[in-house]
This record gives sequence, C-alpha cells and structure tokens, in this order.
Amino acid sequence: MDEVILVDAADNAVGAAEKHAAHAAGLLHRAFSVIVLDSAGRMLLQQRARHKYHSGGLWSNTCCSHPRPGEGTEAAAHRRLVEEMGFDCALERVHGFVYRAEVGNDLIEHEYDHVFVGRCDALPRCDPLEVEAWRWIDPHSLMRLVARRPDLFTYWFRRCLVERPQLLAPGTGPG
Repeated sequence: MDEVILVDAADNAVGAAEKHAAHAAGLLHRAFSVIVLDSAGRMLLQQRARHKYHSGGLWSNTCCSHPRPGEGTEAAAHRRLVEEMGFDCALERVHGFVYRAEVGNDLIEHEYDHVFVGRCDALPRCDPLEVEAWRWIDPHSLMRLVARRPDLFTYWFRRCLVERPQLLAPGTGPG
C-alpha cells in the first residue's frame, strides 16, 4: 500500500493515508516537484505516461511525487529522480506552496508542494511506466508554449512557474 503524509497548511505532519484515498478525498498531503536545468539553462520536462492514474500524457517538470511516511522530502526527491528519470544530481529546495486542483478521474490534488531545483547535463534513462517522453526546452520557448497551450501541462507545473518564474533564470539551483 502506497501512503502519503497528510499535513496541515504549515506542512506539519498530521497523519498518513493511502495515496489514492487521499486524492479521492482531496486531503492535504506533502509532495515535491523537481526541476532540473542543464548548463545551457534549458529545463528538462517529462511527459507523464498516458496510463498514470491522473494527468496522464501531460507535460510536467522533471519529476514529482510524494515522500513516504518516515522519509525526508529531499531524500524522496532524489529517490524519484532516479526511479523516473534514471539519474541523480544535487538539489536545492527553493520554495513551497499549497494548491488544490481537480485533476480528472474524480481525483483532487491538494498538496503542500516542495520545489527543488538541480543542474545536470545527464541524458535521461526514463522508466516507461512513469514517463512517456522527455525534452529539454529553453525558458522563453517554455513560457510561450505554456501561455499558448496550458492544457498540455500539469496544473502543479503551471503553478510552479507562476509562483516562481525566476526558476527559469540562469544560475538558479545548485551548481
């Protein structure tokens, strides 16, 4: 059984719940989003596998998931980066925010999302059960595409860009 950490609005743990049940009930839980930039300042995007339980086929940040009960958020971010994209790199937590969104299939993402940024030029070796496709994209092209076709992107990724557009600035993240 895959569980998530339930939190209050200040990200204090208040319990745990089965992942699907938490999404069905819209319970606030801890999550993270990883954004990896290469040495040219391009962002690595992933297209979520189409069979994912929600937001399948949408483009998103490099990887995202939930820490398990008893697991640190940064440790979980490194674990999922390896599991989804096939590489790891230094990560720096740059901010966090709370959001709530209906994401299809009668599911609600209600998350305290910790955003981590890293720098790496590795070529992904993606898990096809998690990732349909990947691409590097320059910040200006990304912002134009998100403005023109927001329906191609996950809700939380669009929020990451709105909350902190400086994530796309050169020099962001460890390196």
